[in-house]
Amino acid sequence: MRIGLISDTHIPEVEDKLPLQVRQVFQGVDLILHAGDIYATSVLDELERLAPVLAALGDDDYAIGDKRVKEKHILELEGQILWLVHMTPLYFSAGQWLRQDPSELGKDARPDIIVFGHEHRTLVQRSNGILYVNSGSPTLLNYQRGPGTLGILDINSGKADARIIQLGKSA
Repeated sequence: MRIGLISDTHIPEVEDKLPLQVRQVFQGVDLILHAGDIYATSVLDELERLAPVLAALGDDDYAIGDKRVKEKHILELEGQILWLVHMTPLYFSAGQWLRQDPSELGKDARPDIIVFGHEHRTLVQRSNGILYVNSGSPTLLNYQRGPGTLGILDINSGKADARIIQLGKSA
């Protein structure tokens, strides 16, 4: 299963619409996960033309009430438990990433994968048996306007791998 990952689009605050390359990168994906800070549900509508879409509610989102948007989605995909959230129990301190103990992640099934956003920077890292993936932002990577990033998550035979795709400058 191939999943497109996107977060922190901030449309129409930062850009009027999604970069054209989003369609190219997500061509043929089975599912698209948006990790919050959507701002306009038209973004989800546009993504849904490519594949089914689920989204996490961002900390300053306006997409409340859309059936695709929840504070946390818990999915079982190809034998992997995936959490889709906006903010993760992962934080940056003293120059390093720190995590809570997985037993403190909540009463829900312990995840194999956590897809999140909020920080506008990319991360693909395994820790304590959990794959953490932040695809960055296609419009505001590292809080800088311009070409950003997307993610692709492949789950096959109970194994998950993620990669970050850097978008290029538009012609």
